Amino acid sequence: MERKQLLLAEDDQLLASLLSFRLQKGGYEVKICADGKQVKDYLTRHTPDIIVSDIMMPYFSGMELIAYVRKELHLSIPIIIISSAGNEENVLDAFDLGANDFISKPVSPTELLVRVARELNKA
Repeated sequence: MERKQLLLAEDDQLLASLLSFRLQKGGYEVKICADGKQVKDYLTRHTPDIIVSDIMMPYFSGMELIAYVRKELHLSIPIIIISSAGNEENVLDAFDLGANDFISKPVSPTELLVRVARELNKA
C-alpha cells in the first residue's frame, strides 16, 4: 500500500519533529514546511493527501493557507489546524474558510494520528 503524503506546516522545530516522527511511525510520508513561503512553494509542485497546519506561521498564516488551498488551488484535501490560539473565534473562522478539523495545543501526537486517519477515511 502506498504511504499517504502529509504536509505538516509548523514553525516550532521541536514540535514539528515530534509530530513528524509519530506520523511517520503511523505510516505517513511527512513533508515539514517551517513557514508560509515553503508551504506555497511546496503546494505549487505537490498535492499532499492531507495538510496539518499551525495557525501562527511566518509569511503566511494557517488561515491564509486554508483560503489559498480552497479558493486559489481549488483543492478539497482535508486540512487540520493546530493552534495554541484555540479561542472560539479562531476555531469558527478556520471552519468557515474550509478547515476540516481543529486541535488546540498542546497537541497529543496520538490524537493527531487518529484525527488524520479519520479525515483520510472520510475523503
